[in-house]
Amino acid sequence: MDGSAGPGGGNVNEFLRNYKIGKTLGIGSFGKVKIADHVLTGQKVAIKILNRSKMNIMKMEEKVRREIEILKMFMHHHVIRLYEVVETSTDIYMVMEYAENGDLFDYIAQKGRLQENEARTFFQQIISGVEYCHKTMVAHRDLKPENILLDSKKSVKIADFGLSSNMRDGHLLNTSCGSPNYAAPEVISGKSYVGPEVDVWSCGIILYALLCGSLPFDDVNTPQLFRKMKAGIYTFPSHLSPDTRDLITRLIVVDPMKRMTIPEMRQHPWFKVGLPRYLAMPPTNTLQQIDVDILQEVVNRGFDKNQLIESLSNRVQNEGTVTYYLLLDNRFCVSTGYFGAEFQETNDSSLNHIHSGEVASPVGGHCFSENMDYQGVGMRHQFPVERKWTLCLKSQAQPHEIMTEVLKALEQLNVYWEQIGPYKMKCRRDVGILGHHGGMVNNYVVLFKVQRDNGEIEKRREKGENREGERERERERRKFKRKTISRNLIFS
Repeated sequence: MDGSAGPGGGNVNEFLRNYKIGKTLGIGSFGKVKIADHVLTGQKVAIKILNRSKMNIMKMEEKVRREIEILKMFMHHHVIRLYEVVETSTDIYMVMEYAENGDLFDYIAQKGRLQENEARTFFQQIISGVEYCHKTMVAHRDLKPENILLDSKKSVKIADFGLSSNMRDGHLLNTSCGSPNYAAPEVISGKSYVGPEVDVWSCGIILYALLCGSLPFDDVNTPQLFRKMKAGIYTFPSHLSPDTRDLITRLIVVDPMKRMTIPEMRQHPWFKVGLPRYLAMPPTNTLQQIDVDILQEVVNRGFDKNQLIESLSNRVQNEGTVTYYLLLDNRFCVSTGYFGAEFQETNDSSLNHIHSGEVASPVGGHCFSENMDYQGVGMRHQFPVERKWTLCLKSQAQPHEIMTEVLKALEQLNVYWEQIGPYKMKCRRDVGILGHHGGMVNNYVVLFKVQRDNGEIEKRREKGENREGERERERERRKFKRKTISRNLIFS
């Protein structure tokens, strides 16, 4: 076997022969989820069966397509895995990682508020997955306990990327979406945002819920809820430690420019306690390892080795690669931990010799590396490319006042600059890693005048984005009201 059939559009009967379909796990408005066993490996998976006609009636096909394309890019231990997609004229089948222990909301509802160490373990894993998404240029925009699943080892799996968006250099997002209690103030206010900062706010709300068993902002009246969130006033229960309070107050900050970033979060004393070694290193999105032992297991099942390696290198979906990833994920699940270091705490001194280009090898096997492009499926391997971010800010101050503040900030950061024009500068900064000289990084600072319409600064919006955002927002309001009635055991 070579498993070289193209992704999607394959024969559904041939596809279903690879799985032993079991009971229904859940039924949604336009589909259902069934548990299944993968015949070749015996591993359990969850199969989403989505009805095309119902999706079209509810205008949800675009959301499903977005989720599929985004999940195809991802390969991280704390982000839900999409193994395979098969489409027919009537249905879309999505074969996904099976999360045996349900979602984090139900877990909190059953246990009440969590002990600090358990909450910290969950939060460290959530941040690792969210940081990976951001490095892959994706903002989740709907982070909440219901969208965080738990596998058989209670390991976090971030799921439901239907409201996610690809981030582009120099472009801001405008859609007001997500769940009311977890959305950032700038999102519910209809302001432009970059993406990572709104996920950080949601992570702060999740951390509060983990430790307190309640939400910092809550009200059955949505406008009143939004007023509370925009004011940013909330209280802490007495049992929280000083470090915990400090971290939460840095995450739940109304001003997104003052909100803590994930790299800053990683340096916080509370976050670093008991941090597993594999989480201590920021995730990479340019390098993928092929495990030789797992590769040989798949070959022993009748697949051609060379074709399998080529398929893995090019991120092609077929029977061989599905088998490989199921076996690979099972190894991480049953071993002592992901990369063999789940329960080993970070030793800061040991990281002094680890550089950004180095990747640890999985325990119990040998690996060789393939350079991968995580921005698309089926792309040839390329050299890692460092992404350049463009930060866009808007202000109604006078141009000379803006430039004065910019120069003050650059001076504090020890940035050198050369003035090219009245409102354009070329900046240079020495970037070092762990105290070593890292070379010069060049950036440009440019001040633009934007057109005004009736006294309002003109915003760039993608076609249809506002209408879609309003529809999503109304659906989430109704969904939240129903959930508040039936699941208000902890959020009261």
